[in-house]
Amino acid sequence: MSSALVVNNIEVIYDHVILVLKGVSLEVPDGKIVALLGANGAGKSATLKAISNLLAAERSVVTNGSIEYRGARVDALAPNELVKRGVIQVMEGRHCFAYLSIEDNLLTGTYTRSLSRGELAEQLERIYAYFPRLKVRRKSQAGYTSGGEQQMCAIGRAMMAKLSMMLLDEPSMGLAPQIAAEIFDIVRDLNSREGVSFLLAEQNTMAALGVAEYGYILENGRVVMDGKEEDLRDNEDVKEFYLGVAANDGGERKSFRDVKSYRRRKRWLA
Repeated sequence: MSSALVVNNIEVIYDHVILVLKGVSLEVPDGKIVALLGANGAGKSATLKAISNLLAAERSVVTNGSIEYRGARVDALAPNELVKRGVIQVMEGRHCFAYLSIEDNLLTGTYTRSLSRGELAEQLERIYAYFPRLKVRRKSQAGYTSGGEQQMCAIGRAMMAKLSMMLLDEPSMGLAPQIAAEIFDIVRDLNSREGVSFLLAEQNTMAALGVAEYGYILENGRVVMDGKEEDLRDNEDVKEFYLGVAANDGGERKSFRDVKSYRRRKRWLA
């Protein structure tokens, strides 16, 4: 199967000093969901922003490596040009326009498209079919809606932009488990029904592996492990350090006190 996205050995430096990513390589096959896993600060968001060319706003730059989308180099493209190709990032923390209504937020997703009024209405109804709750709240200011509704709005806004690949950053952050599960169900539906490819950055390893077919684990800006979803779930280190399950303790969850020295004991860091 061909790869829609290929990231090859990229390095990212922040503020000309701090090496944030250290030779990260990954691939997202066309029409598949790939998880980018790791703790807070591992480099997940930096990886997504490197792909979507949003690093300049944070005084960061890609200093080595290459990024290709559908066989063409895209690491030098302006972010809006990448959006026109269908690669859209949904940022960590949603970032809706708080003083615009839900519907106006959705309409901002069509900025790079030329649509008639009828086509706009058709696209809105498509989004509301996926997110019925947004249709009910469509006239409400986004800043006064719930975190789950804002996350749905952010995903819907990306869908309005002729989406073919979504870079989805921490979609479950700050959400109740039931709402987070609903968001992951939408991810699965978009992938199966519309063929949208996903690179999903997520700290909730269990939830991410519930929808992804392949995963990469980041530690301190490096890819330290990758594999199929079932292989990662069955890996003893992943069970212990990311799923919170002790491999040799009958599946009991360990406390932080039990694993506080985990960095010294991870086999991939030995």
